[in-house]
Amino acid sequence: MKLQVWQAKERESIFSRKVPILPIKTIPVMYIEFDGTGTPVIPEELKGRKGKQPDGSAKTREVKIGCVFTQTTKDEKGAPIRDPDSTSYVAKIETAEEFGKRIEAEAIRRGIWNARTVVVIGDGAKWIRNLVDEHFYGAIHIVDFYHAKEHLYKLLQFLYPAQEKMKEQLPIWLKWFEAGKIETIVATARQASLTLAEKAFDEAKKEIGYFEDNASRMRYAKYKSLGLFIGSGVIEAACKNVIGKRLKQSGMRWSVKGADDIIALRCSIQSDRFDEYWESRCAI
Repeated sequence: MKLQVWQAKERESIFSRKVPILPIKTIPVMYIEFDGTGTPVIPEELKGRKGKQPDGSAKTREVKIGCVFTQTTKDEKGAPIRDPDSTSYVAKIETAEEFGKRIEAEAIRRGIWNARTVVVIGDGAKWIRNLVDEHFYGAIHIVDFYHAKEHLYKLLQFLYPAQEKMKEQLPIWLKWFEAGKIETIVATARQASLTLAEKAFDEAKKEIGYFEDNASRMRYAKYKSLGLFIGSGVIEAACKNVIGKRLKQSGMRWSVKGADDIIALRCSIQSDRFDEYWESRCAI
């Protein structure tokens, strides 16, 4: 599809730009969010790939999708407000390395060099952490509050299998969590896990590792005091609205090329750039 060719040429042009020596910081806060979502593909596209089926096979290929938006104001309670019509999207079935360049190019196009504050929000996955370190070094990296909260509940279910004990402990741990006291959660969980049976201990250890690895990205009280978003709702919605509504309807199976063509089209339309593409074609 020529739309993808246009997008590739644009990325090449973007990366040829030089970072301004004294950029004018006209954007108060720029947010970058990205995630992965499975898209059903034909069997030929799944050969040799491991998946989440009971037999270890796969039915989908992962679409990596990212968005960029800005924030200028807050409401009367100090909560952040996303700027209207400021969200743009990029996505493709590709490796994390390839996608990192794609989302960085979009951030540059949107003016990241002119942003006073840059915030990246993700679910804490290792590939997301790696891309932030490589492409958005120095940004405030936040692990999505709601993903992290789910991990907290899982951890407590392993530590306190008795329902009454769980109810007793939950408010205490939630208070630590919301305050961003992740080191307290890790230390207390390690001590509590010592009495668990082997299987429960192993599961609890995985969840403790999640908090340990992401502790510096879970300072939720601090982020809220700065008037920043702490949830990745924009990209979660994009997974459903940009990708899911078109590519995951009943009975659909895609070739990777076919899926990527539709994904490029969807991102262009949802980013309000489709007319811009046609204008570039008319100028040729």
